[in-house]
Amino acid sequence: MLRDQLSLAVQNGKAKDVAALVEEGLSAGETAQYLLEGLLDGMSVIGEKFKNNEVFVPEVLIAARALNRGTVLLKAQLVEEGVKPVGTAVIGTVQGDQHDIGKNLVKMMLEGAGFAVVDLGVDVSPEAFVEAVKEHNPQILGMSSLLTTTMGSQKDVVAALQAAGLREQVKIMVGGAPVTQAFCDEIGADAYTADAASAAEVAKAFVTA
Repeated sequence: MLRDQLSLAVQNGKAKDVAALVEEGLSAGETAQYLLEGLLDGMSVIGEKFKNNEVFVPEVLIAARALNRGTVLLKAQLVEEGVKPVGTAVIGTVQGDQHDIGKNLVKMMLEGAGFAVVDLGVDVSPEAFVEAVKEHNPQILGMSSLLTTTMGSQKDVVAALQAAGLREQVKIMVGGAPVTQAFCDEIGADAYTADAASAAEVAKAFVTA
């Protein structure tokens, strides 16, 4: 079954196979939605394995690259079919912090779960997060902090959203090595997750609730 073949090709990080299977499916008249589901199934399996320490960062990166090869080929057809992302997520590493590996993994997992992701990069000020929420109207705002010295910036972002009257319209998710559930509760965020795959699961639960 083509959907299963696509899923396996993503899991194995076979970008060329993904491209060939997508082309084959489109030529055979399959919908882009059907083909996309196969790609996302594969990324979902990788996410679960990553969470259980059965695969590691390199495998995730290779699978994400294969997924991206397929989604690029499907883009025009998805628009034509009116297929919408499950939601929009704005993510970034907070002010003063230059770490991006964790954030990048979360981005891949969110895209793998069907989100449109606006990645603000690293060293993102509270004002920039607020502007992005105004501009993109996301359901999810994800913040990463890898240093104990920059964790406080997550609190500043929550306060800035509150001051701008935007706090209630977005679910705030936090993560990063020093971040804990207790810290999440303390700053008034909506969710803390320990890994990228869990972040995607929680985000999806927020938008489908």
